[in-house]
Amino acid sequence: MGSDAEQLLALFPDTTGLAEDGSLVVGGCRLGDVAEEFGTPVYVVDEESLRNQALRYCRGLESRRAGSKVAFASKAFPCRAVYLLMAQQGLLVDVAGGGELRMALAAGVDPASIVLHGNAKTDAELASAFDAGVGTIVIDGIDEIERLERRARGTQTVLLRVRPGVDPRTHAGIATGQRGSKFGVSLEEAPAAIERIRASRSLHLEGLHMHLGSQMLHLEPYAEAIEAISALGAFDVYDLGGGLGVQYRRDEPAPDLDHYLDAVTLAARRCLPDRARIVLEPGRSLVARSTVTVYRIVSVKRGDPTFVAVDGGIADNFEASVYMGHRFDAALVGRFGGGDPVELVGRHCESGDRLASQVPLRDPRPGDLVAVPMTGAYTHTLVNHYNGALRPAVVFCRAGVARAVVRRDTYDDLLARELPWP
Repeated sequence: MGSDAEQLLALFPDTTGLAEDGSLVVGGCRLGDVAEEFGTPVYVVDEESLRNQALRYCRGLESRRAGSKVAFASKAFPCRAVYLLMAQQGLLVDVAGGGELRMALAAGVDPASIVLHGNAKTDAELASAFDAGVGTIVIDGIDEIERLERRARGTQTVLLRVRPGVDPRTHAGIATGQRGSKFGVSLEEAPAAIERIRASRSLHLEGLHMHLGSQMLHLEPYAEAIEAISALGAFDVYDLGGGLGVQYRRDEPAPDLDHYLDAVTLAARRCLPDRARIVLEPGRSLVARSTVTVYRIVSVKRGDPTFVAVDGGIADNFEASVYMGHRFDAALVGRFGGGDPVELVGRHCESGDRLASQVPLRDPRPGDLVAVPMTGAYTHTLVNHYNGALRPAVVFCRAGVARAVVRRDTYDDLLARELPWP
């Protein structure tokens, strides 16, 4: 296998390999067999890869900062099977809304290990959190303090989300820690909010929270932000959020996990109290590489450029069109690596429905299967019914066994919420 093919293979989950006939195998399962059984598009999750990355995070952080914890930012892949797997690996679980909370509880996650986020939590969501006994609630604004006090039962542990005013150097739509963001309180507002919470009889302020953004490919903003919030005083816990970016294409590297953990814990050691516990909230970098989306080619329009259209697209990979800039990579399931550059496009009625630009595919033909790696983050969670698309199945593969953990939609599902009219 040439170096380019090796770089491409490195984007796929841990257990990915090639069968004797050259076809792709993930979790011991041939992707062609998975597509045949569960249909396409289909999200194929390598269970071992998902567990491995969770362990890498937990062990890496613990070895650098004893007593610190990793929380799964579940908005990246909210699915009961994923919630359960993360809980089994000892991670906390971060939810941002009543639906995510309901799924986490349904998966059997210990409520005490749940962290509730949200810049506009509803009264119903707060009531659900108190009913469930959620361990930590992140206060996102000063008016939320009074709302929590009115509903708290006993003493509720909270963190205060602070906006450090640091540019995360990522896409504007997924930047959250800069000035002007809707999230958290500013550094200038924070002292009054801290004083207000500390005066409360029903809220226990354990520490501060920050989150800079998503798909961050530069590590310097983390150190800047940690230094900024350190000026607010000494606390027992500092939740430093997540946001580490991942490598979507073989020619576009991203920081690796060890460099990220080194950068964050070094800044913490320099700026934060020695006794303070650190919490990290990875989402994308925790789940992205675990998953491959498999499509079937519907049409090939050869020319300059050549358009290869598949049976999915913007409905099952919304970020490809909105944030990622068509930066995904791809390979034919039966003819891995090599080939001429093509435009890999979806079937939906948008010119922006493009999964990958100038990606090499070797003699693509209608009926061939295409595997797009690095699709574990923000695909299932942002899936939609554009053009009446059916939401794909989520299939876990391990030791040669493939099992659906989320079934594929049917047209009856599509119509289930429609009511007769007139």
